[in-house]
Amino acid sequence: MVREQTVLITALAELRKLLPFPLLGFDTDNDSVFMNESVHEYCLRDNIELTRCRPYRKNDQAFVEQKNGAIVRKIVGYRRFEGLRATRELAKLYSSMRLFVNFFQPSFKLKEKHRDGAKVIKRYHRPATLFQRLLDDPRTPEDTCLWLKAMYLTLEDFLSGLRIAWRGGEVKPTARSKPAAKRERRRPDPLLAVTAELEEWFEAEPWRTSRELLERLQVKCPGVYPDGLIRTVQRRMKIWRSTQANALVFGPFADAARQTESIEVGQ
Repeated sequence: MVREQTVLITALAELRKLLPFPLLGFDTDNDSVFMNESVHEYCLRDNIELTRCRPYRKNDQAFVEQKNGAIVRKIVGYRRFEGLRATRELAKLYSSMRLFVNFFQPSFKLKEKHRDGAKVIKRYHRPATLFQRLLDDPRTPEDTCLWLKAMYLTLEDFLSGLRIAWRGGEVKPTARSKPAAKRERRRPDPLLAVTAELEEWFEAEPWRTSRELLERLQVKCPGVYPDGLIRTVQRRMKIWRSTQANALVFGPFADAARQTESIEVGQ
């Protein structure tokens, strides 16, 4: 919500309380929120190695940027949220998202890589969650393992709720803004007085074209309905044809046809 170095130090101190291992290094980009005397003194005092990316070398942040795409953008999307209310909602979302990513989302980790001429051969560890990797690491203290296992057991309800969690919001987090409402008619309907009559003509002779109906209307009311109304007549006929098709497929005619067909099959 606020880009300020003292707030960052407070957040970093709270983050260290939640980590299941000591924070040994802090790698940042070149933003002034991270690269300043306050953060440098904090890391120096607590024996945290502070590193930064090289100027104009964005690939130095490849692993961090990859997580932005694989986690943040997939969950939150690309919109910009500002203000106190947005900050609170994002904090609630991230508190659940971190549990899902750390305990239930397996990932690949590079095991080894070597080059054979122009060919690069990579081998990976078997997919595992971050929770599993911590338990399997012999450097993880026993107290931390017990704490993680206890937390995992409390997440059964959380995991079952993920199946329907999406119903509370948009189907896709990357969904764009809803399209603007379709523009309604802004001028009087030129066929309002004869729409019912046109529909009767169409129902009586549905094979007639839009041009034939308009010409018939012009004969009946000369000089009132010009040729420029052909598109309006076409749109009306499209709606009427769609209504007839729906009635044939889903209406009483369709039910009668199905009953007749079942009787014939039974016979």
